[in-house]
Amino acid sequence: MDARFTAEQDEIRGALRELLRRRCGPRELRSALDTPAGHDPALWTALAGQLGLPGLALPEEYGGVGCSATELALACEETGRVLAPTPLLATAVLAAPLLLALGTEKQRADLLPRIASGTLTATLAAPPGTALALTCGNEGEWAGGGRAGGVQARSAPHGSGGAPAATSSAVTRTAMTKPAWRLYGQVDQVLDGHSAGLLVVAAHAGGFARSRTLLFLVPGDAPGLVRTRQTALDATRPQARIQLRDVGAELLGDDDKADVLGELARLGDTVAAVLACEAVGAADRALERTVEHVGQREQFGRVIGSFQAVKHRLADVYVQLQAARSAAYYAAWAAGQAGRDEQDGQSEQRVGGLALAQALEALRTAAAEGIQLHGGIGFTWEHEAHLYFKRATGDDLLFGPAHRLRAHAADAARLFERAEVSV
Repeated sequence: MDARFTAEQDEIRGALRELLRRRCGPRELRSALDTPAGHDPALWTALAGQLGLPGLALPEEYGGVGCSATELALACEETGRVLAPTPLLATAVLAAPLLLALGTEKQRADLLPRIASGTLTATLAAPPGTALALTCGNEGEWAGGGRAGGVQARSAPHGSGGAPAATSSAVTRTAMTKPAWRLYGQVDQVLDGHSAGLLVVAAHAGGFARSRTLLFLVPGDAPGLVRTRQTALDATRPQARIQLRDVGAELLGDDDKADVLGELARLGDTVAAVLACEAVGAADRALERTVEHVGQREQFGRVIGSFQAVKHRLADVYVQLQAARSAAYYAAWAAGQAGRDEQDGQSEQRVGGLALAQALEALRTAAAEGIQLHGGIGFTWEHEAHLYFKRATGDDLLFGPAHRLRAHAADAARLFERAEVSV
């Protein structure tokens, strides 16, 4: 492993940081959060048009930049620094890799170029922590398990029960030649689910006896689809409740026996690496603002940053942040290597969950210390400090918590299995 950044990676990070400095200040952030979509369309257009960020990790044949998940994770470190209100995580990190891995050639050719250009946003309609196997196995009961609850899928001959919404929508534009599918159920806490142009919905099919998890494409304007934005603790990550009331859908891919659960688990490690880098960026900015404040704020005739107790607290945050950064960078590198290792027949290194646990703890500590050391102003709604603390807590609820991330990693590695004792 070469720990140095390449010239291309440095250029991506530098260009992105400069654009976000000009286009995503505290005032712009708060304005975007108050919009119905919860993000700034102008910023999204700039990120897509000037930097090609939505297609950073997509192949060039589909209009992408052709980089790996490593570059995407490093880019998300910069968006995390400013808590950028964009659908980048839902579109480029959650949905696009599934379309690339499981979609048919027609689906990929139709959808991925529009995602890469920023004209189409997408998201994964599934509980992120469970479906991506971050905190436990994703055997599929979270999607219904063949029983009532979750999302259920029923196949029907083409033309029965009305034409599927996916055939007529501008999202797919393709005529379905295979049986249509109808979806029923509800999914909560779907990132950007209220504004995404395309939903990748995880649902159970086959009933209880032959239950299996499949992924389906549902346009955002499909008849019978009800999307309601939910009040979220972290307003910088808009969430929605998705209700599917006999909604027509298109199967992702051409094989209903594809290893969907395995692909979701593989995606989970990449998502964790990206989130870890994003949390490191947010923690770095929170610490940076706190250091600036204690270097200016005076008490008892001297700046509070000169007090030994304050120095010790900030030094502890810095050490924890650097450890988290090292783990996040390694996880990002491992995520970028995963595709090459699979081609070479080598085993993948799944370390994203551990890196995410450390990064979430570092962000929570940095944000909490920032609030405390800012004094009275740190507790006010007008200050930015609470936004970073809410990001740490919100990610902990969505993708964690840290102790469950570590416990699942330990179970996967069989660290605490009892050795068999022969009698």
